[in-house]
Amino acid sequence: MSYLCGKLCSTILLEHFGPIVQKVGDCLFQNDSQTLFFIRRHTSLPMEKIKESLCVLIKFGLVTFDQQGKLFWYKIHSEKIITMLRYSRFMFFIKKCSGDECEIIFEEILKQGNETASQVIIKTYQKIAQVSQEPSVENLVNKFQLLVKNQFLIRNINDKPEKSINSCEFDMPKLNISSIIKKIQGIEADPGDSKIYWKVNFDRLIQDLRDEIVVSAVERMIDNHASELMRQLIYLMYTRTASWVDTSNPIPYHEIKDKVKNLNAPELYDYLDQYLQLLVDDPRRFVKRVGDSGGGQFCVDMKEAFAQLAWATIENIVLERFGSKAARIFRLVRSEKFIEQQHIHELIMFPVKEAKDLTYALLEKNYLKMQEIKKMNASAAPSKIFYLFHIDINQVVRMEIEHCYHALYNTIQRRNHEISSNKRMMDKNIRLQTLISNLKEHGAPEDQIEQMEKLITPSEQTQLDKVQKTIKTLGGAELYIEDTLFLLTMYLRYH
Repeated sequence: MSYLCGKLCSTILLEHFGPIVQKVGDCLFQNDSQTLFFIRRHTSLPMEKIKESLCVLIKFGLVTFDQQGKLFWYKIHSEKIITMLRYSRFMFFIKKCSGDECEIIFEEILKQGNETASQVIIKTYQKIAQVSQEPSVENLVNKFQLLVKNQFLIRNINDKPEKSINSCEFDMPKLNISSIIKKIQGIEADPGDSKIYWKVNFDRLIQDLRDEIVVSAVERMIDNHASELMRQLIYLMYTRTASWVDTSNPIPYHEIKDKVKNLNAPELYDYLDQYLQLLVDDPRRFVKRVGDSGGGQFCVDMKEAFAQLAWATIENIVLERFGSKAARIFRLVRSEKFIEQQHIHELIMFPVKEAKDLTYALLEKNYLKMQEIKKMNASAAPSKIFYLFHIDINQVVRMEIEHCYHALYNTIQRRNHEISSNKRMMDKNIRLQTLISNLKEHGAPEDQIEQMEKLITPSEQTQLDKVQKTIKTLGGAELYIEDTLFLLTMYLRYH
């Protein structure tokens, strides 16, 4: 793990769990795995606090442990800590797919790390009852079962390897609804799932976000009908192929046609052949034709899709950092794979000095690499050596991932600074808004409400609006940076 990644993870731990857990996490970042006594020696924290912190990290799946003899070795997982930045995206996805009740259930499990189904349903019931009419317990049980059926939730079975997921980990126990109702009323009862804990299946959610990126890219490249066809191809991919393979097994044309026929999209069905041909002929090659029998066979190439998306992302970064002319040079080197400086001048069609300056600027920032080639049977004279520029895309992607870590760290730090610097004014505004809301509920006269509103001066209101706008902008920037980080991480997962 890099230094910048460690700083970002430390900031996330501080934001979510506090300074003690952060200190234990920082100690675990130093080595691959450490013992309890090593942590105590390097943190100088009481053993009780260290154990509590490790329990929290283990509960949320951020730390795993392994027993070797009489000692337990603890290992922290930075990629899982960074996944916490995607919680808002996960919740939005669940809300879009399954509804508001499922979003609240999902949020409760995210907050708890792992929990029994009955306890989650009780807490969800209480939360909904505070803001609206009392919900149906049976409906909440059905919503929980829907999340399990869609594999968004999985049983927390610690004695199995993480990747050995099988059907029993999605078996929903039979809950006693009457017992859950009694527990809501404060009466002791046994819902029937006291030792069955559930956690979020992040692998499935990351997979769904990956699919959404590909579908959105197709929509931008062609149109919404093509993106819907891409979505159906991905659904069909899962019926015959493992989730994380590079390329799907062939999908017959008649299955695609039957799948599209069941959609309410007559235009897509009428022009299905043309849309398939568009996807196949597209130079980005998200979809490939691998056979002609039965109308044709098609496969989804996830590895190539994320390679193309990563290239497009890097080109946009070069465009923003160095300008359009540097982006032209970058695209030229990409298309030629290996090219001499002189040929860049000849093909790029702008002044030699400017082209040379931009080329070496890209070389200095590690977007280009230079390889020295010696002519066969030549002496060591400089005239007998020539240099080829090329792009090491894996190195560039890793470099940009580090830049994303740095940008996220700076964004979070700046947001926290804005909040802490203006905490007194923001707390005052929250108290006044709460008080005004209570006065309106109790039918207070308008002049009293106006008098309360004037307690914030115009200068304070202007400053408050500026701070809120800044915090909102930083929050949006954090989401965009994390989106780029996710895409580049997906590229490395396939390459």
